[in-house]
Amino acid sequence: MFTIFTAWGYEVSALELSAVITSFTAVLLGARGVRMTWPWYLISASLYALFFYQVDLIASALLQFVFIAAAIWGWLGWKKSGVLPRYMNNKERLIWLSALITSWLITAPALENIGAAATLPDSFLLISSTLAQAAMVLQRNETWIAWIVIDIFGTYHYANQGYWFTALLYGVFTVIAFFGLKRWKKLSSSANPI
Repeated sequence: MFTIFTAWGYEVSALELSAVITSFTAVLLGARGVRMTWPWYLISASLYALFFYQVDLIASALLQFVFIAAAIWGWLGWKKSGVLPRYMNNKERLIWLSALITSWLITAPALENIGAAATLPDSFLLISSTLAQAAMVLQRNETWIAWIVIDIFGTYHYANQGYWFTALLYGVFTVIAFFGLKRWKKLSSSANPI
């Protein structure tokens, strides 16, 4: 990997830097609820798929294909004016949580069997991010609560793996997720006045 710069002994590759910039843009646009978020997700996911594959984080690499599919689905599913969010009902929340736990418990051992690195945390990021991204495409406010948890965990996970620049990005994502939650609540309230 071609190193662009070194910060505190960590070499930031051109690939990782490009993935970080495009991913930051995608998440920021998503928090604002604009349709233009989806082409940025497509680009950032493609770049991160290559990066994570090169560093043997297989589940994180696979997750990028979920983001690519979600980018296409989101582009086709969102109106040109952007997001029209709503809240899930309790039954929907229970279904999503059950899907998360069941899928995580199945995926972690499967990743271990193929020799992936950091299987338990990486599989959590794969499954939880898949569900959170689907909730985002479906324009559910709960996506941002999920992203807050995922981003805090991702910050820890990637720092623990030594990918400091990506860990920093996930820290910034945490802040953006709080903004997204506030913004989507506001959009939800204006779309559905009581």
